[in-house]
Amino acid sequence: MTLVAGVDSSTQSCKVVVRDAQTGELVRQGRARHPEGTEVHPHHWWDALQTAIADAGGLDDVEAISVGGQQHGMVVLDADGEVIREALLWNDTRSAQAARDLISELGDGDETAGAQAWADAIGSVPVASLTVTKLRWLRDNEPQNAARVAAVALPHDWLTWKLAGGMAEVGFDGLITDRSDASGTGYWSPFTEDYRTDLLERALGSVPRLPRVLAANEAGPVAPAFALRPVLGPGAGDNAAAALALGLLPGDVAVSLGTSGVVSAISAAPIADGTGLVTGFADATGSYLPLAVTLNASRVLDAACRMLGVDHPSLSELALSAPAGADGLVHIPYLEGERTPNKPMSTGALHGMRLANTTPAHVARAAVEGMLCSLADGIDAMRAVGVPVERVFLIGGGAQSEAVRRIIPSIMGVDVQVPTPGEYVADGAARQAAWVLSGQDAPPAWSASTGAEVMTGTPEPVVREQYAAARELTVDRPA
Repeated sequence: MTLVAGVDSSTQSCKVVVRDAQTGELVRQGRARHPEGTEVHPHHWWDALQTAIADAGGLDDVEAISVGGQQHGMVVLDADGEVIREALLWNDTRSAQAARDLISELGDGDETAGAQAWADAIGSVPVASLTVTKLRWLRDNEPQNAARVAAVALPHDWLTWKLAGGMAEVGFDGLITDRSDASGTGYWSPFTEDYRTDLLERALGSVPRLPRVLAANEAGPVAPAFALRPVLGPGAGDNAAAALALGLLPGDVAVSLGTSGVVSAISAAPIADGTGLVTGFADATGSYLPLAVTLNASRVLDAACRMLGVDHPSLSELALSAPAGADGLVHIPYLEGERTPNKPMSTGALHGMRLANTTPAHVARAAVEGMLCSLADGIDAMRAVGVPVERVFLIGGGAQSEAVRRIIPSIMGVDVQVPTPGEYVADGAARQAAWVLSGQDAPPAWSASTGAEVMTGTPEPVVREQYAAARELTVDRPA
């Protein structure tokens, strides 16, 4: 049996899976926690990876490894390859003003023109999540650190580089990435398949070393710390890795409920949405992966549990005991600001409160419906830019909620397939590792989307209507 490994270095934790390269059969797995916060030193990811590898029984018998990871995080390195400051993660919104400045500058003061110019250049309109805005924030707020930047990497790039031995073994020449994660930086173009160093210089004021972008099945360096010195694949951004694990095709849409909420689809052509609702990323196979991403997903359910003093099964039971629409109670789930729509300073809210609908059941129902309505808006945005929506898959930690599974068809207005729970990002990375090892033109034919449970329901348009009427009523938190 030939073994490959896939890593998911997410916001909250690190997962490692070891699978049979030919069949995809799971052999063993491990995991470790990451520290909380939106600003984290990368050495925590490295430590967690070592713990997760040990928990998975080690990798001495593995022949190829790929790393999937949270996108956009800013890892800045000095000339010696040392981390200059803690990484700013995708959900750190301090660079919101930097995003606005970059848009205005590219449009010569016209924000609408600037937004479209960015979309035409990189497929996306800058928001606080994108790396390019964090680099502008660094330049403006920590110029002494910005002046030291010799190389910039993303979380998955940095971990892959560390597996290859880092500065001592491969130097900056060994920094590698893939097109899916590069497309989320704000300075790589899915239209030209190359870095836009002019946009990078606009943000940081200089052009440091960047990871080399490998093809989807191209081998990188080796990982010297293990017995077989396994080949390192290019890795992928988390959403692209999950799409690879699911075997998504054009017309398929994945709704992922993790820390963030993600609506992703496969497209044959790149997307340039000047409204910023859909980001035009690349995927991990050579196609494209338009995304609509929210900052708030499963954490909305966590917050509802805290408010009501219940666990997740009890929250589901409460939510399912209340009527659709929660008798007019609407929860706007912008608890950590929001990315889609771009409201980085906004707050969450409950609207339509009356004596009759302020029961625990109504609050629970409104929390589930609000979270799902924000993602249904993402599906609408996909359709608006011409992305077909034929099949919807529900994945992520939030998919384990019975209330979410039973309510989502009525919100989305379509049947929803719920695959067997799994570590889809790590599984996609493992599939990529097997693809690199095979040397074939297409990835191996194993997919985690088989055997999906199909959830059906009666559309409840009143829920979306209530949500649409309330979502613009939120207020910004104090600066």
